[in-house]
This record gives sequence, structure tokens and C-alpha cells, in this order.
Amino acid sequence: MEIDQKKPLSAIIKEVCEGWSLGNHENFALQIADATNFYITEKNRNDIKNGSILRLTTSPYQTAVQLHERIQSSSMDAKLEALKDLASASRDITFAQEFINLDGISLLTQMVESGTDFGDLLSFTLTAFVELMDHGIVSWDTFSVAFIKKIASYVNKSAMDTAVLQRSLAILESMVLNSQDLYHKVAQEITIGQLIPHLQGTDQDIQTYTIAVINALFLKAPEEKRQVRLRCAQTNVIRSTTPINDEMAHQLYVLQVLTFNLLEDRMMTKMDPQDQAQRDIIFELRRIAFDVECEPNNSGSIEKRKSMYTRDYKKLGFINHVNPAVDFTQIPPGMLALDNMLYFARHHQDAYIRIVLENSSREDKHECPFGRSSIELTKMLCEILKVGELPSENCHDFHPMFFTHDRSFEEFFCISIQLLNKTWKEMRATSEDFNKVMQVVREQIMRALTLKPNSLDQFKSRLQNLSYTEILKIRQSERMNQEDFQSRPILELREKIQPEIMELIKQQRLNRLCEGTCFRKISSRRRQDKFWYCRLSPNHKVLHYGDLEESPQGEVPHDSLQDKLPVADIKAVITGKDLTACVRYCVWTDGLNALLGKEMTSDYTKSDMDTLLSMEMKLRLLDLENIQIPEAPPPIPKEPSNYDFVYDCN
Repeated sequence: MEIDQKKPLSAIIKEVCEGWSLGNHENFALQIADATNFYITEKNRNDIKNGSILRLTTSPYQTAVQLHERIQSSSMDAKLEALKDLASASRDITFAQEFINLDGISLLTQMVESGTDFGDLLSFTLTAFVELMDHGIVSWDTFSVAFIKKIASYVNKSAMDTAVLQRSLAILESMVLNSQDLYHKVAQEITIGQLIPHLQGTDQDIQTYTIAVINALFLKAPEEKRQVRLRCAQTNVIRSTTPINDEMAHQLYVLQVLTFNLLEDRMMTKMDPQDQAQRDIIFELRRIAFDVECEPNNSGSIEKRKSMYTRDYKKLGFINHVNPAVDFTQIPPGMLALDNMLYFARHHQDAYIRIVLENSSREDKHECPFGRSSIELTKMLCEILKVGELPSENCHDFHPMFFTHDRSFEEFFCISIQLLNKTWKEMRATSEDFNKVMQVVREQIMRALTLKPNSLDQFKSRLQNLSYTEILKIRQSERMNQEDFQSRPILELREKIQPEIMELIKQQRLNRLCEGTCFRKISSRRRQDKFWYCRLSPNHKVLHYGDLEESPQGEVPHDSLQDKLPVADIKAVITGKDLTACVRYCVWTDGLNALLGKEMTSDYTKSDMDTLLSMEMKLRLLDLENIQIPEAPPPIPKEPSNYDFVYDCN
């Protein structure tokens, strides 16, 4: 009996069984397959047993031979059907191996190079080629320049069939990623500029493949040629109303990572203190900030000019006032920090001048050092964006706002440095609180980025709602909402521990009062240059205080402070302006209230209580990890009938 290979298996079985009066259709189908050259996979055998309607297929070798012949048919319709079957069959690696052994890849490339096929014929040819190459059987280095030129021409054409364009982009991406030699050949035929128009359409698949090719060219290009702006993907991609799928999100993430990795070279470059061109950048920062104070080089003695420069560099917040170039020898962030500072000074000049002059007018302890802050902030931003790390294969974490500006990292820095200055003021910070301020700023930035703002302006707006006070509220809320800390036994333990923690905080406050603090004298009219110092006696009974001509470098001895105030004479602590964010203010109001036996109510005490209590709870519960704590205590056993028993310890 002659079997039609395209006829459904159920029809074949029915015909044969009816003709031979056989009842077991399924077993007979398997016998037919085993007795002939028909090829049935294990899955198909199971499907046959289940009674599924399938088509009986020939062995991979026979199918490959037939398709190899059919795709060379002179009939366009027959050729199209053959190419459709080839595109489908090529997904199977067993078939792919047989077809490739027949030199099928060469046949497909010749068909593409001939340029005689268009539309669906070309689309299915390229689809079959992509499917066959994805198995990794054939090396990408085997293809001719003519084939590469033809594929690139499909991408460069302004109007091209969508399916052909998509397959061509996929082929170019694979060529670039799998062969350094092919990268150079592809780079000669197509540029990133020629790919940009494909991002302007509305087909997200085309956009995804286009960005994938851009990423591939970017990744393989020499460092001096890696130039692409994230903004190229903004129009019709980031702002599209169509939800971004996972593959597109991954490609945008890769593009973001590769773009920011261009900063690595500057981040790891130390400044040469002897390089005049680099030193001129620091001079430019000084000129912009103190333009009215600049004097020509021939004015005054060398010593006078050196003194003037040192004074200005101190106002700019550099650690090394004499030679600020030394500050940029730390890597990371190296010269990248100086680049950011210069960009801020030139493109946001008013904000730059305001920050520098505002801080230079504060007392030394309360100034937010612009130079030191910029260096540490640049380092922090590089850590947040993971500059220098290769993109992850499974990550989709891109930030839309970085695709809206050609200098997105520099603008990111400009927004963040203004945030740092604002947070510094909100915390009433001193130089001793520098690291604490940086931790708060990092948290503010990370929380704002988590919201995925669509633009830098939106990011800035998000930060406005994340003040230092708000961060404290969020921290407290998160700690209180932790499920582990809401059960009854845990709450009872917290109540038991709190008095111990409060006593610890009280002792710390009193110790700070005993160490003493220098304050600047303030009159009703203006701030003066005089200081006064106050400290508590070791027995906690007397406050010693007195005037000073200048801010001391260390503790001032009790005997040099002439004025005294017995603690017993203090009736109450009255506060005026709200300075609850100022650490020194909180320390002294807490300490004085503790001396008077009153409750310490400052925000600083609440923050310390939350931190210390959380740490103590975690330490005490460390041995109970992964153990379910019951809501109610276990029942107390009944009393024994008598107490006539003893335990022999020996």
C-alpha cells in the first residue's frame, strides 16, 4: 500500500485497518513506522499511543535530502512551501545536522547572495539560516564578504519587509558577537547612525533587534570608537505607550551598562599633580566660584598669591588646600570626579556658586566641603550604576531617565550634589557627620531610582519628597512593620530591653557633655567670630563655660573656664527654634533633660533607640533563627504531689 506522507496519521491508520480488518490502530501504526523508513520521535510514539492526530514524518536524513532538492525548485510556489518547511524543520538539531552535512548552509547563502528572492521567499530563507546557525554547528567565520554586504544592504534600505529586516538584524548581531573578524567587516558596512532610524518606528521587535545590534557593535568596538548616546533609544522606545517586553528591557539595560562603562577609563585615571592642563581645570573651578576675587598673576608677591589660592581652595572644600590636585589621585573616582565638578560649574553655574559661597560662609565644622563631597559622591554614583562591570545576562533593570539626556551621568551628578548639600543642611551636620550624610544621600538616591522616574526632572522631584526627616520616618516604619517583630513574645522582649537601651543612650549623652562642645557666639543682630565652650564636670553637678578667642583643636580644661552653673540651679530646659535635626543640639538637650531626671525626646534619641534596639533584638534572637516562636507561652506544669526529691550534682 502506498502511504501519503502528508496525510494525517489517523486517516492512514483508518484506511489500512479497514482494508485489512485490523482493530488495534495504535499498535499497527507503530508497526508501520518500524517496518518502513518513517521516523517517529519518542514524543510522537507517546502521542500515537494516546491517539493524537499526527503526520507521519520521514527520517531526518530523508527529510533533509528532500528539502535540499525542493528549495531549488523552479516553481516559486513549490520553492516557497519548501522554504517554509525548512524554516520549521531547522529547529530540530538532528535534522539541522543532516541538512548542514549536505552543504545546506552554503546553498542558502548562495540564494541570498544571488539577490533574486524577495518577500516571503527571502524571509523564510533567512529564518531557516538563523535557525540552523543557532545550533552552533557551523562557525560564523566561514561567510563571505558578499554575504555580509547583502545582509547589511537589507538593514540599510529605508523600506524593507519587516520579517526580512528582523532576520537580517539577528544575523548581524550574531556575526558581531561570535567573530572579531566579522565585527570589522560588519562595521565597514553599517554604522550605529544607520541603525537609529529603525528605532523611530513602532514595531517593538525591530527596535529590540536594532538595540541588540547596537550593543553588539558597542561591545566589540575598540575603546576609542565606543561612542553612542543613550538618548538614541528615547524616542518611540522609552516613551512608547506599548509596554516594554522583557527582551527589550534587557537590551536597554545592556545599552545603559555599556554606555556608563565608558566612564571607567576616567574613573581609574589618577590626576598628575604636575600636569598643567589638569591643574588648569582646578584653576577654572576657582575662577568661576570667586570671579570677583581673582587677581592677575603679576599682582602682589608669590607668598600672597599662594596664600590667596590656599584660602580659596579651602573654601572650595578640598582636603589638600595647598595642592588640591592630590585629592584626585585616589581611584576610583580619579579624574571622573574633576570632570563632574567642571561640568557642574559650567552648566549649572548659579547653583555651583551658591553652594560654594554658602558653605564658605559657614563655620568650619558646619561647612559641606564641595570638593570632598564631589569626590565621594562620584565614587558612590559609580558604585550604584556599577561602572566597570559587565552586563548580566538575565538583568532587565534599566532606568528610563538616563535615556533622556546626552550627558545623563553628569546631570545625575549635578542633581545629586545639590541633594547632598540640602541634606547636609537638614541634618545640621558637622565634618564628623560626613559619612553619615553620605549614607543618607545614598539611601535617598536608591529609593528615588527604585521608583523608575521617566526623566531627570522627575527624579529630582522624587528626591524633593525624600528629605532627611522623611527618610527617618520610612526607616522607623519599615522597622516597625517587620513581621518578625510583631509577635507578642517579641514585643514583650522589646519592652524589657528598652530601659537598658535608654540608660545606655543617657550615659552616652552625659559623656558627650563631659567632653564639652565649642559654640559660636550669636548676637541678636549678626553672627560674630567669637566662641564659647561648655562642658559638664565629671561628677555631673556643675556646668563649666567660658569665652574663647578661636575654635579649640581639642578639649578645653575645666580650670580655664571661669564661669560655672550648678546643675541644681537649672529649673527647666526651654528650646526655641526647631533644630531637631542638629546632632549637637539633640545631644545637649537630651543631656540636660537627663541631668534633670526628665525624658529625652529628641529625634536623635529616637533614631539611636531604634538602631540599638533593633541590633540588640537581632543578637538575642540569633539562636532562634528559623524557629517558630509561639504566640502564647507554654503552659506551666502541674505541681508535683510532693517535694521529697533531690538532684545529686555529684
